[in-house]
Amino acid sequence: MIETSLQALPHGITLSCRSSGAKGRPVLMFLHGFPEAAFVWDGLLEHFARPENGGYRCVAPNLRGFEQSSAPAEAAAYRPKHLVQDIAALIALEGGHLECLIAHDWGGAVAWNLAAGQPALMNKLAIINSPHPGTFLRELQHSPEQQAASAYMNFLIRPDAEALLAEDDFRRLWEFFTKMGAADGPHAWLTDSVREQYRGIWRQGLTGPCNYYRASPLRPPRPGPPHNDPAAAAVTIPREMLEVHLPTLVLWAMDDIALPASLLDGLDDYVPRMDLRRIEGATHWLVHEQPALVASHLQQFLAKPA
Repeated sequence: MIETSLQALPHGITLSCRSSGAKGRPVLMFLHGFPEAAFVWDGLLEHFARPENGGYRCVAPNLRGFEQSSAPAEAAAYRPKHLVQDIAALIALEGGHLECLIAHDWGGAVAWNLAAGQPALMNKLAIINSPHPGTFLRELQHSPEQQAASAYMNFLIRPDAEALLAEDDFRRLWEFFTKMGAADGPHAWLTDSVREQYRGIWRQGLTGPCNYYRASPLRPPRPGPPHNDPAAAAVTIPREMLEVHLPTLVLWAMDDIALPASLLDGLDDYVPRMDLRRIEGATHWLVHEQPALVASHLQQFLAKPA
């Protein structure tokens, strides 16, 4: 059974959360991406709360800017340090420690940062198709393939992005799902009921979600007028902010057209305790497409001693 709540954090942000399982049990926390919301994890929340699957306390917040969570208007409020602060504060409300932080897409960007900067908050990390900032920066700076694959980011920072995304019953947002991978039927999960769940989220506002992209320089450069925007070309990240020494599961759907597999090259240099599992025939929306497979991989990973 999924419960919903509003969690007020000490620094003035409120996160709307979905949860399952008894308080006091080891905690799994799940972080969603764009253009999603916490409901995408419901099946896994219910799965891992069952006694036979570990009996965990499972919590999935809507990140700031999404659903009923606080949505500051200014883009600067979505810089990584603020997103990390939100999740660290939520972990404190859930007992101060996680058995595992599980994250996808933008949620993974938050998780990579939190695991590198505050590893004592968790025993393990699990990442699903979310690029590590070290390899992502490298590819954005040097790979024409990645620059082309990430070109959509520079659409999402336009001042009229929200209005354009909302046009024609969110046509462009549906295309994030239907054009992100193979055309041989991986989108059967996008049923009428799931579409209505998404409409309900998107109608609550798209400025917060777009502000994630406006706040981040990890985008393809836009040289020359009218922008003269170096974006990722001007970024350096200290090595100590990139290393993750926790046991880390990385599930990577190999048909993700936005995140080519070259992002995995050299990842073990930053994440020496990595368990990498490549998933063939799956796209960026692996959690939707193959939830049972995701649950199985997570179950195996959670069973291993930390």
